[in-house]
Amino acid sequence: MSESEAPEPEAPADSEEATENALLFGVWDVSEIEYTDPSTQRYLNVTPIAHTMGRHAGKQFKKSDVSVVERLINRLMQTEENTGKKQKSMKIVREAFEIVHERTEENPVQVLVRAVENAAPREETVRLKYGGISVPKAVDVAPQRRVDQALKFIAQGTQSASYKTPTSAAEALAQQLIGAASYDVQSHAISQKEERERVAAAAR
Repeated sequence: MSESEAPEPEAPADSEEATENALLFGVWDVSEIEYTDPSTQRYLNVTPIAHTMGRHAGKQFKKSDVSVVERLINRLMQTEENTGKKQKSMKIVREAFEIVHERTEENPVQVLVRAVENAAPREETVRLKYGGISVPKAVDVAPQRRVDQALKFIAQGTQSASYKTPTSAAEALAQQLIGAASYDVQSHAISQKEERERVAAAAR
């Protein structure tokens, strides 16, 4: 058989297409997530991978390429009880997503994205010194920091609601996500956002 007649090698499977068809935790489809805030959309990356083994570590701003679900998991680890326990934090998020879906009948990843968009503060204050006097000044918040702060508020609300209480961490996280997604001012994340913006408005 001549070279021209030799069969062409089969093309390898498209890894990107395989990733798109994958499901988060083997359950949740992340291919049709909708965004309502164009400023944070670039920094709200959603992938079906919940554990990238720290490939982004040490690279500035690479955290925005990591799935927002994994970033939430990492935030939950930043407590005394869960420090370094990623598998435990992943289990908490997985169970919380099941609770969110049961109560809202929505894709919990979509609920998470909406919660982060709602809890992201648009304005905060910095301290400026004028002749030895410290004066608060209102400033706009960068989109990446907005996402960081929203995830921080959600994680803090989860910890405060579940620490030394009968409420499990998964239940507390589900309550925080549902509350923030529906813009409930009683939820910790939304109340913290409102407080930041109220203080900034007074410092304009």
